[in-house]
Amino acid sequence: RDAPGILCSSRPSAWSLSCVKGDLFTCPPHEALAHCISEDCRMGAGIAVEFKKRFGGVEELKAQKKRTGECAVLKRDSRVVYYLVTKRKASQKPTYDSLRRSLEAMRVHCIQNGVTSISMPRIGCGLDRLDWRQVSVMVEEVFRDTGVSITVYAP
Repeated sequence: RDAPGILCSSRPSAWSLSCVKGDLFTCPPHEALAHCISEDCRMGAGIAVEFKKRFGGVEELKAQKKRTGECAVLKRDSRVVYYLVTKRKASQKPTYDSLRRSLEAMRVHCIQNGVTSISMPRIGCGLDRLDWRQVSVMVEEVFRDTGVSITVYAP
């Protein structure tokens, strides 16, 4: 069900995008998680702080040497955690282009590794201030026809 003020759409034949109100970290333990970070892997504000606290792996992420427009990955038990690298430094803001390229990198990993469900916040729309109406269209464009279901959590 859609949370107030969140635009979502779906193509049930191939994939789904659903929006729920609540805590992202209450999603089922088998679902992948995704959020945005900077190349420097600082994760010092917003939901990134909680990701760092719950999953650690900052040195493991840095060792992957991912650049803007790419996607770093941590495996934690049965869960895949995606780190969409959308900007060079934590103090900068991402662009729609860098977010799209990161989403495309995540899509490739999902397809290659059999990931079929991802839970995420309204990526890029909190502290990074992108517009969810544009981002939700982008998510649909990138993931339609993949068979990956995406659940977006809004607090």
